[in-house]
Amino acid sequence: MIQESLLKLLESDARLSDQQIADRLGVSVSDVAAARAALEQEGRIVGYQVIVNDDEDGVSAFIEVRCTPERGGGFNHLAKRIARFDEVKTCYLISGGFDLLVLVEAANLMDVARFVSEKLSSLEGVLSTATHFRLKTYKLNGLLFEEETPHERLIVAP
Repeated sequence: MIQESLLKLLESDARLSDQQIADRLGVSVSDVAAARAALEQEGRIVGYQVIVNDDEDGVSAFIEVRCTPERGGGFNHLAKRIARFDEVKTCYLISGGFDLLVLVEAANLMDVARFVSEKLSSLEGVLSTATHFRLKTYKLNGLLFEEETPHERLIVAP
């Protein structure tokens, strides 16, 4: 199906033009444009982004959040409230020992600590948090940040 092939190509390089995609898929440019428009309309494509290697800029933290579900709404209300904070870049409902996984970006460790203690933990319904700091990125959204260098064998002299 053209939509699935289009999604795979855009996931690997969102800068591809409709003409380039049409050439790779062997379909017309109008077919690609229609498929892209349909995917955007359905909400499967929700945006286009540049992936930036920001390992040197600021601090990223993954925060596991345990919370109390609300009657009639589960975790949705609290998750949407958390997602509205400017520091929050991503918010997922997850399975396991925690309910939400929140990705936060800030200028420094103290800003993350302030966010957790003053904004996140103080919300009604938040039971506990566990914060993990990103140290290095190897792969993001399917893109490897560093190409592997071939291992050279050491010369062994007798």
